[in-house]
Amino acid sequence: MSLMGVDIGSTGAKAVVFNADGQVLAQSYQEYDELHPRPGFFELDPQQVWEAFVAVTGEAAATCREPVQALAISAQGEAFVPVDEHGEFLYGSILSYDGRAEQQVRQLAERLGERQIFQITGMPIHPSFTLPKLMWLRDNEPQVHAATHKYLLWPDVICCKLGLPVRLDWSLAGRTMAFDITKRSWSEPVLEAAGISAELLAEPIRPGEVIGQLPANAAQLLGLSTECVVVAGGHDQPMNALGAGIIGEGLAVDGMGTVECVTVAFTEPVLTEAMLSHGYCCYPHVAGDMYVSLAFNYSSGSLLRWFRDNFAEADRIRAAEQGRDVYEIILEGLPDGPTGLLVVPYFAGAGTPYMDARARGTMVGMTSATDRKSFIKALLEGVCLDLRLNLESLKQAGVEVSRLRATGGGSKSPYWLQLKADITGRQVVTINVVESGCQAGAILGGVATGVYESLQQAVEWLVHEQVVYEPRPAMYESYQHYFQLYQQLWPAVREIVHQL
Repeated sequence: MSLMGVDIGSTGAKAVVFNADGQVLAQSYQEYDELHPRPGFFELDPQQVWEAFVAVTGEAAATCREPVQALAISAQGEAFVPVDEHGEFLYGSILSYDGRAEQQVRQLAERLGERQIFQITGMPIHPSFTLPKLMWLRDNEPQVHAATHKYLLWPDVICCKLGLPVRLDWSLAGRTMAFDITKRSWSEPVLEAAGISAELLAEPIRPGEVIGQLPANAAQLLGLSTECVVVAGGHDQPMNALGAGIIGEGLAVDGMGTVECVTVAFTEPVLTEAMLSHGYCCYPHVAGDMYVSLAFNYSSGSLLRWFRDNFAEADRIRAAEQGRDVYEIILEGLPDGPTGLLVVPYFAGAGTPYMDARARGTMVGMTSATDRKSFIKALLEGVCLDLRLNLESLKQAGVEVSRLRATGGGSKSPYWLQLKADITGRQVVTINVVESGCQAGAILGGVATGVYESLQQAVEWLVHEQVVYEPRPAMYESYQHYFQLYQQLWPAVREIVHQL
């Protein structure tokens, strides 16, 4: 028997099948397009995402000889889809870094107060979260809101399409800014302030709880057995943390995907003024009754994808001819040491610690001597400098991170990992499974079906550290000056960028 984890990301869907020892038996990935219907709007076509889920799940199942006994989904946070009573899509899936709901955020702040919303939901009030976007749809697309039976996040969308109950795990519910993180239920005061009914949302449940067995037609569609159970997964960042073994207080994982996100685990909710002032959230982990906080940059791996799509046609051709990963070729031959360039990597707005939906990318220091390789490295430096900014801000909020377990696509690059260690001054460690979000789905499914006795046993069995990248003292010192400048750069250009 085998266990499947599926990840629904902002740029693609992935399915990975594991055996009980954590060995990958099969996997499949399919990209989908990001849509920009208006400036500052970021959406996905829900039909395209649904079809990608069906395709990757079916392909992974078809190439695996062992029957899949459990499936759990890891999904991007905040993104949702309005559906009618028949489960038909009514609008695009609005992504987290879409900033259209600024007016609705101001309304919530006036009606309930930023501090009270944070104390209830653990979310610093911001247009990235689901609730303000529901208000925006009601206010700007009233015909869509009137026809909506449910507003569903992506695991619920999939369960709805598969004919299963629509139940949302606590971690993803926590990303809506409508969930009481201590009572583990929808917050009546917050929803009342928003003018949104809890009846429009899915039933919150504990991560790892069995949602149901696949109906016959759904099993046939996915190439799975009707004996396969679907288990509640969670938000991709705490899922990534579970898959990386982050189930103890103070441990942290650095998810190097489209969005770079450091996830830190706690045993009790941390709702201090310092956390709020830096934009750090607190919401349920997918592991037991723990909590997590996130430090994140919306533009990390997406910067390399942007470069690939716009400036690397020759690299793409060469990769196809040589059967290599195009990113491996893009990152070849990068110079050592600081480039002398500073990049603010806010191509899709700023995450923590600024939480500025109107932020945009900035590069300074270019000369006629700036070449292509320096430009590429400067993108990586910008991402790493922003990571250090977040780690230092977390430290000011009372959260110390000295060691990062790296996961995701970016963790495949030794060059990037060493640069990250050199700039942040922290150890960066790889683990034996790169796709830890999907492995978390296998872990939750395995615990639910009795393959593992507990999450602790599964983590001890499956997760092992591999290469440790130590900060090189001389290189760390060489970046000190640039970090000091980086700390000043966004505050210096913010007012200009806001007028663009």
